[in-house]
Amino acid sequence: MKENRYDNEEFFRKYSEMNRSVLGLKGAGEWKALEKILPDFSGKTVLDLGCGYGWHCRYAAEHGASRVLGIDISRRMLETAKEKNSAGQIEYCQAAMEDLSFPDGSFDIVFSSLAFHYVKDFEPLAASISRWLTPGGSFVFSVEHPVFTAYGSQDWYYDENGNILHFPVDRYYYEGERQAIFLGERVTKYHRTLTTYLSALLDNGFELRRVVEPQPPEEMMDIPGMQDEMRRPMMLLVGAVKR
Repeated sequence: MKENRYDNEEFFRKYSEMNRSVLGLKGAGEWKALEKILPDFSGKTVLDLGCGYGWHCRYAAEHGASRVLGIDISRRMLETAKEKNSAGQIEYCQAAMEDLSFPDGSFDIVFSSLAFHYVKDFEPLAASISRWLTPGGSFVFSVEHPVFTAYGSQDWYYDENGNILHFPVDRYYYEGERQAIFLGERVTKYHRTLTTYLSALLDNGFELRRVVEPQPPEEMMDIPGMQDEMRRPMMLLVGAVKR
């Protein structure tokens, strides 16, 4: 099943109220760490898988990309992307990333932000991305951290007074479907181990350049709940190049 909760009107309304939706990249807690591992976009062709509102597409275009193709399964996401983040070198297309097909060597850079945990099988997608990239091309992505996805609920354990006790990590090596609660709604996601993510890259011709578990930036620590984000990793950032 290809997850597309974002075309649900109520779910999309809640998503549109998040900081990263309202403020763009500066509203994303992982952005400062992610920006540091991005490649040079000058004159490059870029594929953004799960582009959402198109913030990263716009960033690539503003940093010299010659062509940017943003792919998302959600019609609502793409409508917003075209409204907020259009540019002459950006094209948006509605599709599930698992269904895409491009000639070998079509892109210099493939990027994805917080989308691969909606994909059931990552290894075949990694193999496709390797084919789509030019030799020496860059692959950079962020996903929900395997510690965060393992148990499934993606919520804390609380005491009888509603105080946070700890974050549950269970069934770590049992990969597959999880029913998470996101924005108060039940959402299907897929858990896989750190080994699976990195091995899929190494087995498909990639050389790892960066693996980052981003911490909340200091300037966001006054946001309610942000202090607790130091208690467990929520995201994983990976930078690789095609050998």
